[in-house]
Amino acid sequence: MTFWDHLEALRMTLLRIGAVVVVVSIVVFAMKDTLFAVMLAPCTSDFLTYRVVGAEPFALHLMNTGLTEQFFIHVRTALCVGLLVASPWVLLEVFRFVSPALHAGERGNVIRLTAFGYVMFVVGVLVSYFVIFPLTVRFLGTYQVSEQVDNMLTLQSYIDTMLSLTLMMGVVFELPVVCALLSRMGLIDRQMMRALRRHALVAVLVVSAIITPTGDAVTLLVVAMPVYLLYEGSILVVRDGSRGGRS
Repeated sequence: MTFWDHLEALRMTLLRIGAVVVVVSIVVFAMKDTLFAVMLAPCTSDFLTYRVVGAEPFALHLMNTGLTEQFFIHVRTALCVGLLVASPWVLLEVFRFVSPALHAGERGNVIRLTAFGYVMFVVGVLVSYFVIFPLTVRFLGTYQVSEQVDNMLTLQSYIDTMLSLTLMMGVVFELPVVCALLSRMGLIDRQMMRALRRHALVAVLVVSAIITPTGDAVTLLVVAMPVYLLYEGSILVVRDGSRGGRS
């Protein structure tokens, strides 16, 4: 294929991806009640996470301060959820575009690595939705310096925090995938990662401080704990130094 043929194939791939994402997002947009029942579930103590940890009954009251905010929040949320739902098709289209340039053995490795990366991203999204975000929003949403001061959270603040934290955690959960790639390239090994545990802990705290949207110490610790556990888990997926040296 010529350069222009490759460019045309890329254009058609992007068009198909965009069309699928738009269609799925429209379907999600039309399911407004179901969409926001899921998004707003952590606002009350009936949420699964709170029942598991035995949290005291509570309810967060959200408010809207702008004339057009609710509509555009609806649109933005539908696009984000639509992209998440359509992501398997997006990955399939990307693989179809790059697969002709891969050898048979390389295709198998790419499929396994992509599947592993996608599963880890979904796990990160679920951990954020069921653990990190609920614990964070309950603590900060119900914290009061005085009974005379009521918390009034805006819908935009709530949704923005949920979406940004969920996306960041999905990306952070790709750490084992990155470590596995670096290990195959011979850049890191198991012994090196064990020796750098202390440095990794500092790096985890710094990264957690950057990706934490609220900026408070409680959320920082809630985010840092699973990220550091990811580092420990990544040690198990990289190669030993001796094996890496022979390969």
